Amino acid sequence: MTRPARRFLFLQGPHGPWFHRLARQLRASGAEAWRVGFNLGDRAFWPGRGYIAFKDSHDLWPDRCAALLDQLRITDLVVYGDTRPIHAAAVRLAQARGITVHVFEEGYLRPYWVTYERGGANGLSRLMDLSVGQMQTALLQVDPDLPTPPATWGDMREHMFWGALYHGCVALGGRAYRNFRPHRALSVWQEFRLYLLRFLLMPLHGLERMLATSRIRRGGFPFHLAILQLEHDASFRDHSPFASMTDFLAVVIDGFARGAPAHHHLVFKAHPLEDGRAPILPTIRRLAADHGIAGRVHFVRGGKLAQLLDEARSAVTVNSTAGQQALWRGLPLRTFGEAVYAKPEFVSSQPLEQFFAAPVRPDTRAYRDYRQFLLQTSQLVGGFYSMRGRRRLLRQVVDLMLAVEDPYQALAVGTAAPRKPLRVVG
Repeated sequence: MTRPARRFLFLQGPHGPWFHRLARQLRASGAEAWRVGFNLGDRAFWPGRGYIAFKDSHDLWPDRCAALLDQLRITDLVVYGDTRPIHAAAVRLAQARGITVHVFEEGYLRPYWVTYERGGANGLSRLMDLSVGQMQTALLQVDPDLPTPPATWGDMREHMFWGALYHGCVALGGRAYRNFRPHRALSVWQEFRLYLLRFLLMPLHGLERMLATSRIRRGGFPFHLAILQLEHDASFRDHSPFASMTDFLAVVIDGFARGAPAHHHLVFKAHPLEDGRAPILPTIRRLAADHGIAGRVHFVRGGKLAQLLDEARSAVTVNSTAGQQALWRGLPLRTFGEAVYAKPEFVSSQPLEQFFAAPVRPDTRAYRDYRQFLLQTSQLVGGFYSMRGRRRLLRQVVDLMLAVEDPYQALAVGTAAPRKPLRVVG
């Protein structure tokens, strides 16, 4: 008996051509695909057929979305991130109709992976309800041998290039999509200028970062690393207890000043895409001076974590995926927000003052099992932004999207496709 063709509806995706390439592969399998676009940037990265422009007020989106799901007889909804308002409304409508929801996100294990889940990601992921014991039981189905790549953040230049191009298109198409409202606080032109400026300043920031890192590594003092996130990122905005990055900085500096030994230092590591919209450095300097520890607090602008983590005593973050690089090294880690890796076996729940004084080490064996579980399920080799990364991703993800079981179910029942080890040169 021939199964009816799958019918996919795409909403907003990563900057660049990823969603269009994915839809083309799905069509090759016999499926049908459409995309709803909310601005000229969405249109620019979806050439050809299947594009549906939404130019009305966002207040009308739920009714329009419901009509599209019904009229097009959609079987699958595809989104990048599930918390921005237009996506959250669509996910609710889709789930009420029994429609499969495919969620893409940046990799929980960066840099060489992206995340693919069904139903939700980050704080809404099925991982939040899975215990390490359940993961260990599922791993009995496989004999994993997956090497660990170097800790870098892949496709950074391509990410920034596509981001600048996307926001430039959005700005130029303002009249055609006059009702479009970004899911972030800044205007489209402000976003475009920040992306472009960050891209142009990369060489200068790289030099500044190299000098700051060298001073820390040559300082000879023990230090703790605070891993920062983007204040406007969904994981910080929707799955943390803080209203702003300033609130987090204040808690960390206060806890360090009260608990850390007097000869220890604190290093704040900014997110690689931090663009200055949040006053991070002035806030750090002010708070450190207020607590009398200005000479023991440092700031590093973006870049790779590996050099700092290799020599850190502990790490603290809200819920950054980069926290897993600390766990892989066996470093004590303290988190504050909801995170898929915040399991009691390997993430500390100590009060921050006590954590900085005597941090508890993680159960590294339990973490390695957790990591292997992710690599066998939701983490796919590849990337959204480079051509090579997209090719690697496409070879895996179409079969996963067409499968009956989601990746977690497939591993538990023994139907998961084998994962090839990642080979990294250099």
